Amino acid sequence: MLQKMCEFLHNYDFGNKIREYSGTFEIAGGAISLPFLIEGQRFLIKGSILNDGLYTYHAAGIKNDDDSAVVGLHDETFAGTICALAVPPAVIALSAEIKAWVDKYGEKSSSPYASEEVIGVYSYTKASGGSGTGGAITWKDAFSDQLKPYRKVCW
Repeated sequence: MLQKMCEFLHNYDFGNKIREYSGTFEIAGGAISLPFLIEGQRFLIKGSILNDGLYTYHAAGIKNDDDSAVVGLHDETFAGTICALAVPPAVIALSAEIKAWVDKYGEKSSSPYASEEVIGVYSYTKASGGSGTGGAITWKDAFSDQLKPYRKVCW
């Protein structure tokens, strides 16, 4: 969810300078050695065919963007960029809140209808209040006020 949130916000740096390391990188055995990162630091892989995305660096293994599961990267050698990020704890906490909201309301919020009922005659109530398709409330709508301070107009 953190990566989706950063993409929506057009923001990976959150006011901190992103350190970019360009070159040829090798992923072997599902792991990559990145001595310029510290334990628990988020990083972004750009320019890879199989592994572009946001991850968390741990000596015991790379974790997905929300730091919840160890992931095995796909073996490859690529010429690209590794961006060492400094994501503030408040942004990580907001990402966890959004993930919990999506887990709870995701299916319901993707429907353009607030309720549907079939008893002899089909009836439905159109959802309202959201900027998503058909007026459905999305995580972007639900967390709009919390996301505003981090949003960039362009990258």
